[in-house]
Amino acid sequence: MNQFLTDERVAFIEDKAREIRIEIINMLAQAKSGHSAGPLGMADIFAAFYFHILNHDPKNPSWEERDRLILSNGHICPVRYAAMALSGFFPVSELNTLRKINSRLQGHPHRESLPGVETTSGPLGTGLSQAIGMALSAKMDDKKWRTYCFMSDGEHDEGNTWEAIAFAGKYRLRNLTALIDRNNIQIDGHTEDVMPLEPLSEKYIDFGWHVLEIDGHNIEEIVAAVNEAKAIYEKPTVIIAHTIPGRGVSFMENNHLWHGKPPNEEEAKMAIAEIKRTEKKKK
Repeated sequence: MNQFLTDERVAFIEDKAREIRIEIINMLAQAKSGHSAGPLGMADIFAAFYFHILNHDPKNPSWEERDRLILSNGHICPVRYAAMALSGFFPVSELNTLRKINSRLQGHPHRESLPGVETTSGPLGTGLSQAIGMALSAKMDDKKWRTYCFMSDGEHDEGNTWEAIAFAGKYRLRNLTALIDRNNIQIDGHTEDVMPLEPLSEKYIDFGWHVLEIDGHNIEEIVAAVNEAKAIYEKPTVIIAHTIPGRGVSFMENNHLWHGKPPNEEEAKMAIAEIKRTEKKKK
């Protein structure tokens, strides 16, 4: 995709992020189950990737030259489903089936159910290892497509994550870009209370990665960071994206209690009304 990032293009992507947020709220309210904070916080990043960054073809999800996007923290899948539907992978109306029996949209992504999903994810800490396997195979076969792995900050509590970080640094997987949703919360509270991660960037540097830190709600910064990652030829890149959990819904923002909680009908109406007010202000 990778069109030139004009002001008009930025506005278009921001509009898509708002659409994604509205669909997330609707999905979760109907399912009466699922995670709210993480999906809302990652809406801008998913909009930037699905509507600007990724080389993909929604009408041909198995296109061999597509970029691979691995969602390690699968519990935030409502944001991925919304981005996929709005970009044409499947009908938007299907979003209403989230977490229902026989739905393709499970509470964690299931590779064999939904074309366009690269891996089945659920247990935290496994996504980066899966992404490394893809990136290593592409490097060995001299393929041009890139592998992106979206991760939570909380899953850095997992030892397997750090084994993968060390492996990617050793083998200089320049075609691999990891993006961390650094929202500072996990289900039991704030990350620095549960298991301190800082200094996170220095740790990645020590393992041989190129490190970038961005505002995860700024479209220009998201796109610029990915472009810089493509220009780094001797090592993998990690983008630490500082985000606000529950972004766009004031009563959810920065509240870890919304990590794994869906809105009820009244809360959903309030949330959607607030998101729509933001849209009107932009215009």
